[in-house]
Amino acid sequence: MEEILYYTVLFDIYGGLLTKKQQQYFKEYYFENLSLQEIADHYNVSRNAIYNQLRETKELLNHYEEILRDKKKQEKLEEVLSFHKIEEIKNTIKEILEM
Repeated sequence: MEEILYYTVLFDIYGGLLTKKQQQYFKEYYFENLSLQEIADHYNVSRNAIYNQLRETKELLNHYEEILRDKKKQEKLEEVLSFHKIEEIKNTIKEILEM
């Protein structure tokens, strides 16, 4: 479940960088909860082709996060919102800007 949440968050951030096919397969598998075989039947391709596309899509999402770190920055900003002291906020924003 944690992996699904992780990849859906990355998809929300970086999904626009994926091909239409990658977006469709990802949405059907993770958001519509279709099986690999159901997706394969829908597109008239093999189950293995869908599996490989989803694996490549996850690798791409990880790659984008590794380079851009938008998810990590978003988490840090959410952390800042919980701070009550201005110095904590300033220091954390400096850390974010240095990423």
